[in-house]
Amino acid sequence: MAVRLTRRVDFPMLDMAGIAFYPRIYDLAHRFFEEAWEQMCEISYPTIINEMGIGFPVVDIKSEFHNPFRYGDTVTAIIWISKVGNKSCTWQYKFENQNGDLLWTSEQVTVCVSMTNMESLTIPDSLRRGLEACGNE
Repeated sequence: MAVRLTRRVDFPMLDMAGIAFYPRIYDLAHRFFEEAWEQMCEISYPTIINEMGIGFPVVDIKSEFHNPFRYGDTVTAIIWISKVGNKSCTWQYKFENQNGDLLWTSEQVTVCVSMTNMESLTIPDSLRRGLEACGNE
């Protein structure tokens, strides 16, 4: 089951045109990414990094901007995992505003790595189960 999270588009996210500056959208996506772990795997991302000693950096990203993010919009992120491999997983992001307008979509591949040496690792079973259960929009 996909994860649904919401956040408001705040003033510091805007550019001179009054819409969200594109790097801020990637920052927003990462904030949703971190928050999603608690719903998917019942563990916080800081715990994964600090206590398990692993991380999931993005190694490939494809995005499409459909409509502008405007000041005061409430963005709903729908996030699901379309593929879980041995060491990597593919995340799907769909952002909509409060009117249901599609704003942004993205496919991002992350790799499980050691935070000590950044070498790739097999995704632990304790996380794999949650990731696999988060399929389909």
